[in-house]
Amino acid sequence: MEVNLHKHAFPIPTTHSSARRRPNAQRFLLSALVLLAASSTVYLSLGLLGTGNAASVVLPLDARSILSKCRSLHVKPGPPVDFYSRAESDRFQLGTLPALIRNATIWNGRSDGSGPLHGDVFLDMGIIKAVGDIPNAMYHKRKRIQIIDAKGAWLTPGVVDLHSHLAGEPSPSLSGATDNNSRKGPIVPWLRILDALNTHDDAYVHSMSGGVTTSLILPGSLNAIGGQGIVIKLRPTQERSPTSMLLEPPSMPNSTLPSVNTPLRWGHMKHACGENPMAYQDTRMDTVWAVRQAYDKAREYKNAQDSFCEKALAGDWRSLGGQKFPESLQWQPLVEILRGRIKVQTHCYEALDIDNFVRLSTEFGFEVAAFHHAHEAYLIPEVLKRAYEKPPAIAMFSTFARYKREGYRHSEFAPRILADEGIDVVMKSDHPAIPSRNLMMEAAIAHYYGLSEDLALASLTSTPAKVLGLDHRIGFIEEGYDADVVLWDSHPLALGATPTQVIIDGILQFPHAHVAPKPSAHQHAPPAPNFDKEAAQALEYDGLPPLEPKNYNSLVVFTNVSHFWTRAPTENAVVDMFTGDPGARAKEQSVVIVNEGQVMCSGAATTCMSFLTSPDAMVIDLQGGAFQPGLVSYGAALGLAEITMEASTGDGIVADPLDGQPPFFGPGGYIAKAVDGLQFGTRDALLAYRAGVTVGVVSPSHSSWLSGLSTAFTLGAPHKLSRGAVLRDIAAVHCSLVRGESGHSVSTRVAAMRRLLTQKVDGNIGEWFQAVAQGHLPLVVNVGSADIIATLVSLKKEVEQVTGVALKLTIAGATEAHLLAKELAEANIGVIVTPSRSYPYTWDERRILHGPPVSADSLIGYLIKHNVTVGVGPRGVAAPGHQLSFDIANSRARNLRFDVGEAILDAGPGLLDKASAFGLASVNVEKLLGIELDPREHDIVATIGGDLLDYEGKVVAVISPRRRLVDIFAV
Repeated sequence: MEVNLHKHAFPIPTTHSSARRRPNAQRFLLSALVLLAASSTVYLSLGLLGTGNAASVVLPLDARSILSKCRSLHVKPGPPVDFYSRAESDRFQLGTLPALIRNATIWNGRSDGSGPLHGDVFLDMGIIKAVGDIPNAMYHKRKRIQIIDAKGAWLTPGVVDLHSHLAGEPSPSLSGATDNNSRKGPIVPWLRILDALNTHDDAYVHSMSGGVTTSLILPGSLNAIGGQGIVIKLRPTQERSPTSMLLEPPSMPNSTLPSVNTPLRWGHMKHACGENPMAYQDTRMDTVWAVRQAYDKAREYKNAQDSFCEKALAGDWRSLGGQKFPESLQWQPLVEILRGRIKVQTHCYEALDIDNFVRLSTEFGFEVAAFHHAHEAYLIPEVLKRAYEKPPAIAMFSTFARYKREGYRHSEFAPRILADEGIDVVMKSDHPAIPSRNLMMEAAIAHYYGLSEDLALASLTSTPAKVLGLDHRIGFIEEGYDADVVLWDSHPLALGATPTQVIIDGILQFPHAHVAPKPSAHQHAPPAPNFDKEAAQALEYDGLPPLEPKNYNSLVVFTNVSHFWTRAPTENAVVDMFTGDPGARAKEQSVVIVNEGQVMCSGAATTCMSFLTSPDAMVIDLQGGAFQPGLVSYGAALGLAEITMEASTGDGIVADPLDGQPPFFGPGGYIAKAVDGLQFGTRDALLAYRAGVTVGVVSPSHSSWLSGLSTAFTLGAPHKLSRGAVLRDIAAVHCSLVRGESGHSVSTRVAAMRRLLTQKVDGNIGEWFQAVAQGHLPLVVNVGSADIIATLVSLKKEVEQVTGVALKLTIAGATEAHLLAKELAEANIGVIVTPSRSYPYTWDERRILHGPPVSADSLIGYLIKHNVTVGVGPRGVAAPGHQLSFDIANSRARNLRFDVGEAILDAGPGLLDKASAFGLASVNVEKLLGIELDPREHDIVATIGGDLLDYEGKVVAVISPRRRLVDIFAV
C-alpha cells in the first residue's frame, strides 16, 4: 500500500523536537509491517514518512477524513454559491414539458408593499426560468410546451405548511399506519419521521387541492424532544418512495451525518412543552429537566468533538493517542442543534412554557426557529425577543383554540399583534387537526381580524420558506426558484378561494381541473373590518377580554341597511325583504327600527320617519351592511364543555346502554337530556354569538352508540332561567353509527334501534324511541359511511311499514351521502353536512367528494341538485360520531358563517343564492333537528360593512324577539 502525503495535506505538529532521520532500509521494513496490520487500526509515523518528527507522533489512516469532518463542524447550512446558475432542478422529472403561464396577476412572495406584477411566468426543467415580459425567443424553439392563459387570475408561490402530520397520522385513520408519536420516553431525538412516512395517504391530493405544495412533516407532540422532521413536496413521484419526496434532506438516505462533499442542508427537530409530555406522568419541572439533561449530554459530545478537532487540526496526533472522533448515533442530532445546523421547531402554548424554552435556548446557545401553536405568544413579545440570537417565528391557528387549558387565552388578533411587534407570523394547519387544504382560509381569517394582506399571503409562502431555511428556492415567484406555483380562481384571501391549477416542480397536479367561477368582486382582497378596539382589549385583559354584549330593550335605529334577509312567514325559506330597485334604495336610505327586540318598521327612511325623530333612540349606521337570520350550530358541544380536555369543565360522557347503565335506572335504562348539563356564558359560545351564531343545538357527549336528547338554547343568554334562554328542552333523539368506536358491532347497534323503534320496550329509552317511531321527534344519526346510511334508509322503510307513520330521520356528518343522494331524496331523509368540506378522517369517510378542483361537484352542491334537504354544521377536527369530535369543534363554531359562505361558492354559480345559503344554517337545520320556530322566536343579526357570508361584515348586534332585547357589540 502506497501512502502519499502532500506537503500541506495535514497539519504538522510544532510542539516536539525533531528526531534524526532513520535509514531508508529501516523505513522500508517498518512500512511493510504497517501493511500487515492494515486490517486493524493502523497509525503511520510522521517521521517515517518524512514529514514531521519522531516516530512517537503517529497519524491515523483515516486522518484525511477526520480533518475534513473537523473542518466542517462550523460550516452553516445553505445553498451553494452557484445555486442560481443551475440549469435544472434536482427534483426535475424527465418528460416534464415546459409551461408558460400568460397574463397572470403575480404575487411574488415579497411582503414589501410593492403590489402584484401583471405578466407571464415561464417554467422549465423544474425551475422558474423567467417572470414578467417574456420574449418568444426564450421558448419558441421548444417542440412542445404547455400554455396556460391565466386571464388575469392570481398566481402565487405554492403554499408551504410549516406544521403538518400528513402521512404520519394517516387519512383515513388506520391503526396500522399511525406512526406519529413514540411512546418510548419523553426524549427521543434519534427518531425520524421519514421512517414513518406513508406514501399511500389519501390526504396528498386533498392538501394539494388547497394549493399546498411543500410541507414540514413533524413527529407528534407527545415527547419533549420527539424526533427529526422532514420537508417534502406533496406531488407523486415516479419512484413512489418517501425518499423521492424529500426536499433538501440534511443527510443522504441511510446515513447519519451530512456528506462532506455536498452543501450542508437544514434539519428540523420537534420539541414540545407543557401539557402533552405529561403523557409520561411528568410535570413541567420534570419535562424541562429532561430536556436540560439531554442538551447537557449533547454539549458534552460537542465539547469533546471540539477538543478532539482542536488537536487534530493542530496536528497534535500524539495527544489524541488513537482516540476516535467522539460521536453518538443517538445524540448527534442534538449536537447538530448546538452547532446551529438543525432548526428547532417547538410546540409551546403558554407564556410560562415559552419563557422556559427561551431560557433553555440561551442556556445552551441554540436558536428556536419557530414556536408552534403558541397561543399566548402575542402576550409576551419581549420574551420572544430574548430568545437566543433572534426572535422565533410564531406558527399558529387563526381561531382554533380552547380545546385544552393551554389554548384558553388564544386570541384571533394574535397574528396582527405579533406582526406589529416585528415577529414573523406563519399560519399552519397541524394537519389533520385542520386539513391543510383549508390552510388559505386560516390566512384569510387572520386577514379578516387585522393581519395585512401581504403578511397574510406571506404567512403561507415566503415566511415559512424562510423559517425552513429554504427561501432560496421556494416561497417566491422569481427566476431561479423551484417551479412551484398556484393559480387561483379569485384573490387567495377572498372567501372560498380555490386553486384552478397547482404546479409542483413544473408538473401540473390537476391537468383536468374543475373550476367553479367566482364573482368578479372576489378578484380583490376583501377590506377587513376595524377590530382595533377588540385587539387592544385582548392585551388589556391578558387574553380574556369581556365578551358579554350590552343589552338594550329600548328603541334602536339601524341606518344604511343594504339587505334584510329574514325567514319567509309562509314557507320554510329565507327571503330578502329589500329586493326592490337597488338604485331607488341608494337614493333613499333604507332603515330598520327595533324596539324591545321587535322590528317595528323597515324600508325607506321616509316610511319610518316617526321613529327617526325619537330623542331616546340609539342610532347605528351599518354602512351598507345587512340584517340576516341568526345561524344555528349543530356539530359542536357548545354549552356542554368549556375546555374539552379538562373533564372538570364539561358535562362528561353518558353511559352506553349496550354496555350497561347504573342499576338505579332500572332494566330499561335511561336516556340523558342535554338540557340538564348546559353551561351558559362559555367563551366559545359567546364568541360564536358575536359571530352571528345565535342558537346552539347539542346532544349529550358520548363515546359509543346512544347520545341522548338534544336541546336548543340561546348562546348569548346569561343563564338557563333567563327569558328565552332555552328554546326547546328536547329537540331530537341522537345516536352514532361509526365503525371502530365501540365494542359493539354496527349490526348490533342497528338491531337495538330496530327493536326500540318497532317493539314496545319498557323503560326510559324505549319511551323516547317510541316517540320517534310515532313521528313526534326526529332521530338524528351521526354517520359517514354510505353503507351504514343505506342500512338506515332500509330501517326507515321497515319502521314505517310497522307503524304506518313517517319516520323523521336525519343523517349528520354524511360524508359519503352523495353515493345515495337519489335514495335519500326518495326516502325524504335530510342531511346535516359536517364538515362543510369533506375529509377522509376514517374508513367510513374515505369515499369523499372533494369539490373543485378535484371534482365538479361539492358534497353540498351535489345533494342539493338531487333535492335532498341540506343543513350545514361547523368544521371540527373530525366528523360527527367520533369521540370528542363535537367538543373539539367548539371554537370553530364562530366560523360557521364562513363555512356556509364557502359552500355557496363550492357548489358552483346559480345553485345557491345568499338567501338559500342562509337557510343551510338556519331554517334547514331547525327543520332537520325538530326545532322549527315561530317567527317571533327568530333571532336577527345586524352586520356593518357587509354580511355574515363574506369577509367584510362585522356583527354589531343581535335582535332577539323572544328575549325582547337587542344585544349590542362594539361598533
